Amino acid sequence: MKAIMIPTPGGPDALLWADVSEPTPGPDEVVIDIRASAVNRADLLQRQGHYPPPAGASPYPGLECAGVIGAVGTGVTGWSVGEPVCALLSGGGYAEQVAVPAGQLLPVPAGVELIEAAALPEVACTVWSNVVRLARLGAGETLLVHGGGSGIGTFAVQLGAALGATVLATARAGKHDRLRELGATTVIDYTGQDFVEATMAATDGRGADVILDIVGGSYLGRNVAALATGGRLVVIGMQGGRRGELDLGALLAKRASVAATALRSRPAAEKAAIVRGVREEVWPLIVSGAIRPVVDRRLPMARAAEAHRIVESGAHFGKVLLTVD
Repeated sequence: MKAIMIPTPGGPDALLWADVSEPTPGPDEVVIDIRASAVNRADLLQRQGHYPPPAGASPYPGLECAGVIGAVGTGVTGWSVGEPVCALLSGGGYAEQVAVPAGQLLPVPAGVELIEAAALPEVACTVWSNVVRLARLGAGETLLVHGGGSGIGTFAVQLGAALGATVLATARAGKHDRLRELGATTVIDYTGQDFVEATMAATDGRGADVILDIVGGSYLGRNVAALATGGRLVVIGMQGGRRGELDLGALLAKRASVAATALRSRPAAEKAAIVRGVREEVWPLIVSGAIRPVVDRRLPMARAAEAHRIVESGAHFGKVLLTVD
């Protein structure tokens, strides 16, 4: 088969579409014949040499895919060869085939095209596990989503709105109208507005009950300032650095909490539990049309370098997909 290799870490041109050995399913695994994968920020970090895959995972980038089951390993029940699926991966999505634990498989939601389903597993699992399971967002609360135009952001805006929350998002001005269409009531231009002031103005001074943050260190202090009493900040990215100053007095005064999580490095059993929760609670919202995959564009897998440049620029809205003929 062919896969995207990274012989030497570096810029987008470090990605090489080359012949590699085909995977075989281990116990409790299936092999997927991939039709599409999606580009995530973690893939860019892996390409640069900053985010190696977990032990035992495929060395190729790609944290989600959609395709058709091509082989089934021993011990697998409930799935069969020829079945269309999408999957959460620890790596290997930038390829023609990938082996994945059966617990990380999801059916393609009714009404969603197979290729577009590749835009769902990573964002659905990340957003649901953090916003719903960890931060316990409830109806009537306020959710602030940083990076609203990203794959994570566009999904989080839709999920928050579907759960009955008031959704605020930060994004460049050119993305505001589309975010409102997805359910955001207030969109903040982070290039020219103070998101703390804008959040307080939009909530009559209360602040956000839950903040989903992909920026990290440089936003830490301001995120705490933007929280409501009893608010929950969840950090899932470090685009703004690893370190920030935390005013514990401000956190104590608000009786607030800060959590930071990663999905890729979790054990298979934890990922399987998250996938089950997503299938039970999120998939019905996709089938009903309350949430839809948001795809900026599709490119052939061999043009992964071009896809990485697009995502690095931040000009995309939603997910950039890589397709396999």
